[in-house]
Amino acid sequence: MLPEGYEIRPLAAGDGPLMAAAYRRNREHLAPTDPDRPEGWDTDDAQAEDVGRQVADAGEGKRFSYVVVHDGSIVGRVALVNVVRGPLQSAVLSYWVDVDHQGRGLAKAMTEYAAERAGEMGLHRIEAGTLLDNHGSQAVLRRAGFTEIGVAERFLYIRGMWRDHRLFQRILHDESLEA
Repeated sequence: MLPEGYEIRPLAAGDGPLMAAAYRRNREHLAPTDPDRPEGWDTDDAQAEDVGRQVADAGEGKRFSYVVVHDGSIVGRVALVNVVRGPLQSAVLSYWVDVDHQGRGLAKAMTEYAAERAGEMGLHRIEAGTLLDNHGSQAVLRRAGFTEIGVAERFLYIRGMWRDHRLFQRILHDESLEA
């Protein structure tokens, strides 16, 4: 559950400027863990374009992004990306919380919210990865019911090199897909 004064909702077509402002505010905070971004990625125009792609992807069932809003600003984002149907029924979880809003339980609440949405979509599992030294994010995932499944070597290109990641998963249900 989110703290009072916060709401979570699907990312909407008009959220580009709000996302751009959030990324500009958090540029230094997110830099150690985010993939390298091109110059101008955090401009209003670039984010309007990216948000448009994300909203279209949701309509096609490929990726689902949600934002946490506080006092009219976006202060967090959680997404289910790389949605795979068929026998896998899986997605990858990604999230971040604004530097000025950490320590309030937002990351756990966002993660649990995304897991609920994934379950409603009929997904079987969600996966998340963290840099090996991102102990805070690892603790969030464990508190949200994820279990560690191993280390993926040279998993994502971050800060100029391929970085190892600790992988986690959360099994959402074990029901058969057959009617």
